[in-house]
Amino acid sequence: MPYETLTVDMAGHVATVTLNRPDVRNAFNETMIAEITAAFTTLGTHGDVRAIVLAGNGKAFCAGADLNWMRKMAGYSDDENRADALRLANMLAAIYRCPKPVIARVHGDAYAGGMGLVCTADIVVAANTVNFCLSEARLGLMPATIAPYVIRALGEQASRRYFVTAEAFDCATALRLGLVSEAVEASELDATVQRIANTLCANSPNAVRECKQLVQDIASETIDTALIEDTAVRIARIRASEEGREGVSSFLEKRTPNWRAQ
Repeated sequence: MPYETLTVDMAGHVATVTLNRPDVRNAFNETMIAEITAAFTTLGTHGDVRAIVLAGNGKAFCAGADLNWMRKMAGYSDDENRADALRLANMLAAIYRCPKPVIARVHGDAYAGGMGLVCTADIVVAANTVNFCLSEARLGLMPATIAPYVIRALGEQASRRYFVTAEAFDCATALRLGLVSEAVEASELDATVQRIANTLCANSPNAVRECKQLVQDIASETIDTALIEDTAVRIARIRASEEGREGVSSFLEKRTPNWRAQ
């Protein structure tokens, strides 16, 4: 489908969703929020897609919310504000819950809601010149809708600092805190993203989907009898799956599994 604020491209089994409002540093408004939600919902059900790259056009990855959109929200009623905030929250959830692995290709600065986009991704590859900032407190706001993803990606203690100070921090700090998976020279960004995407596409599509869900489901759970039983059910189920049987057979028979030939 055509998009006003995004471009969506396919190369092999990899889809690339690019934020395309470079004149406002890819700040999002209600149109972009709706289009990101639609794009990730659609790509998540697309059988040919095995990985999704989230990128940005222009100097910045994403500067957060569009100021004109924020001015308009200031005049909203409480019900209108809640509905608008819920659309933003649902956009973030659409990326985080997308069954396909998401790689954030961060070439420029990511501020406020832009950090939320980064933190919904499974893998973050950033140019080593990028800066990050949770700037909401400077504007009398708070990063509420992005908080579940930022705290998971950044860690509780670092979030306690950067939520309240609204300090910018560099890519080296983001890498140390675990927000960034790999920090590279800008000239190496595309090759690094492609290498990781190729690795994802070489794996069983079903196993990749189930592994992503596994982490989300058990990361914060207590290791009790119920969780132990749940993990046993999951491995038993995937062993008996079509791709599980094919993967084990191809390994033992020293041949390429059929999903790599697709």
